[in-house]
Amino acid sequence: MIPIRIGVVSDTHIPMRARFLPPALLEGLRGVDLILHAGDLVDEAVLWDLTAIAPVEAVGGNVDPPELRNRLGRFKLLNLGGLNVGLVHGDGAGGSTPLRALSFFADAHCVVFGHSHRAYNERHGQVLLFNPGSPTDKRGAPHPSYGILEIGSGIRGEIIYF
Repeated sequence: MIPIRIGVVSDTHIPMRARFLPPALLEGLRGVDLILHAGDLVDEAVLWDLTAIAPVEAVGGNVDPPELRNRLGRFKLLNLGGLNVGLVHGDGAGGSTPLRALSFFADAHCVVFGHSHRAYNERHGQVLLFNPGSPTDKRGAPHPSYGILEIGSGIRGEIIYF
């Protein structure tokens, strides 16, 4: 099987937190096979910028305009390289953001989420819970960030700080 390299972004908040996607993010995503955006794009132009690099799957987040949230949906289950990857923003009531995100999917090998702006790359049982943080609003993190998922015989995540 040919490995799949996936760029993962969340909480870009364009133009609220930055006017444009950071050049370091765009350069870091070059060469990926797919980009996942876990919500809070705010401006649909973010999708256009990312689609210029690779195909994009995205979900709406709590601060996205209602029409964008409705069009993108609030969660998706994608089959990538034979593994199920859940994509959700992660907002809502009750529990921690990682466990709330996990609750959307019964059959996922990996759950990609955002909302907290804090990078997270840990296993919960057999499921990889992965939050890339935010490239524009680090909220207590040492640096802005995004993520890379690699799917081959399994799935592995890496947080990239810049």
